[in-house]
Amino acid sequence: MNSQVAVMSSPRTKGIILVLIAATLWGVSGTVAQYLFHQQGFSTNWLVVNRLIFSGVGLLFFAHTVVKQNIWSIWRNKQDIFRLVIFGVIGMFGCQYTYFAAIEHGNAATATILQYLAPVIIACYLSFRAKSLPAKNELLAIGIALFGTFLLVTKGNIHSLSISGSAFIWGILSAFALAFYSLYPGSLLNKWGSLLTVGWGMMIGGIAFSFIHPPWKFQGQWSLTSFIAVVFVIIFGTLIAFFCYMESLKYIRASEASLLACVEPLSAAFLAVAWLQVSFGPAEWIGSILIIATIFILSTVKRKSNSA
Repeated sequence: MNSQVAVMSSPRTKGIILVLIAATLWGVSGTVAQYLFHQQGFSTNWLVVNRLIFSGVGLLFFAHTVVKQNIWSIWRNKQDIFRLVIFGVIGMFGCQYTYFAAIEHGNAATATILQYLAPVIIACYLSFRAKSLPAKNELLAIGIALFGTFLLVTKGNIHSLSISGSAFIWGILSAFALAFYSLYPGSLLNKWGSLLTVGWGMMIGGIAFSFIHPPWKFQGQWSLTSFIAVVFVIIFGTLIAFFCYMESLKYIRASEASLLACVEPLSAAFLAVAWLQVSFGPAEWIGSILIIATIFILSTVKRKSNSA
C-alpha cells in the first residue's frame, strides 16, 4: 500500500497527471466552443477576441502576483518587441482564430485532429530549411498523416467530403498556424519564459483583432449555460490548462509532455460524439488514430537525432 502511495506521489506521476489534465481541458474546451457556436449562436470573432484578452490578462496577472515577474521588462528591447508583435498577431491570434473557425464550420473533433498535423508540417519545414530530404521515419509519418487526413475528411469515399470545404480549409490553416506558433517564439521563450511570452502574445493578438471586431460586439444567446461555457473556455480551457501543462514540465521532459498531450484530440472527439452527437464512423476513428500516430513516429526521429 505504501509503495502505491509513493508511486502516486512521485514527481514523474505528478507531471503525467498535470499534462493529462491540461490536454483533457483543451479537448473539452474545443467541444464546449462547438456548443456555443452551433447551439447558442456565438460567433468565432467574439469568442476569440475575448478569450485572448481575458486569458492574456489572467496569465500576466499570475506572472506578476504569484511568480513575481516584471511583466513590462519584455518591452525594453526593440528586437524582442518586434518578435513579440509578430508572435501575437500571426502566431497566437492566427492559431486561435483558425482553430475556432474550423470548429464553427465543422466540429471540435475534426478541427482538433486536423490541427495535430502541425508536427508533420514542422518536420517538412525543418527538412526544407536544412536542404535535405526527410528521414525515412519522417516520410512514413507524412504518408500516414495524409492517408489519415483522407479517411477523416472523406470517410474513405474519394467522391465526397464528410465535412464542409470551409471546415477542412480552416483545419489545415490551423495546423500551419500551430506550426508557426510552435517554431517562431523560441528565442522569446528562452529569454522571457512562457508566462510573459504567451500572456503578452494573447494580449497583443486580442487587442489587434479588437480593431476589426470589438470585444463588446456580441452575437449569440446569453443564458446560464452559455455563460458557464464561456467561463469554462477562458478559465479552464486556457488559464488552468496552460498552468497545468507548464507545471508538468517541471517533472517530465517536454517530449513526453507533447506525446501525452495527444489526449486532447481524443477527448475532443469522444466528447463531441457523446455530448453533441457528432457523427464519427470507423473511417474517421482510424484516420484520427493514424494522424495521432505520426506524433509518436516523429518523436522517435527526434530522440535518435538528439542522441546522435
